[in-house]
Amino acid sequence: MNFARGFVTLCAICLAGVPGASAQVVNSGSQTNTALDAKIVTMLGQEIATLRRTSSARLLRLASPSVRKVGFGWLFGRRKSGADNFRYSRATLALRRTAHGGRQWKCLTEALYFEARGESVKGQFAVAEVILNRVDSPKFPNTVCGVVQQGTGNGRFNCQFTYNCDGRSEVMSDRRSYREVGKVARIMLDGEPRTLTKGATYYHSISVQPRWAYKMTQTARIGVHKFYRNDSRVG
Repeated sequence: MNFARGFVTLCAICLAGVPGASAQVVNSGSQTNTALDAKIVTMLGQEIATLRRTSSARLLRLASPSVRKVGFGWLFGRRKSGADNFRYSRATLALRRTAHGGRQWKCLTEALYFEARGESVKGQFAVAEVILNRVDSPKFPNTVCGVVQQGTGNGRFNCQFTYNCDGRSEVMSDRRSYREVGKVARIMLDGEPRTLTKGATYYHSISVQPRWAYKMTQTARIGVHKFYRNDSRVG
């Protein structure tokens, strides 16, 4: 119970330090700028990931009435500058144990396998960001499986992720790649900050230029993919 109270107190402290946070909550039903929404989602993702990495004892100390300030250059035990310098490399993934998970993890792993296994590790994380950004967006299904299977059953090449409706069987025969993307999926589902694509919910290969891309804001180019955010208020 003490930890729960401390956690709630800490969250209140965090919100109190964000200008306009209360207004955002009160006016959540009003129409807001999509770009701002994407920034808020990214910020909250970073805060959640930080809290998960912080020990219960540390959280209680931070929530204590005796705490007046955090030491210069640090925020919740992490450096303010370069706090999210995760090394997107196969060497980093090699240090992680083999990943496992439930249905949502399996869906994300499958999507990464067929959509990004030939990409760099950074590119795999970027694709995972898009999928999870869609989960958080009211414009898409609210589960990983719902996102990656959206449009399935509407005919060939009429789904959001074409590997699900290209007429080919989904056989993941490359075990090394499967283990790799499985680790990426696990890290992202566990709350790694989404800082690569700046709220993107779309991407495409650089070998094509779909018409929808002209209507959106390009946020990043990583490996063989370009990433986009829909900043329009309608649709």
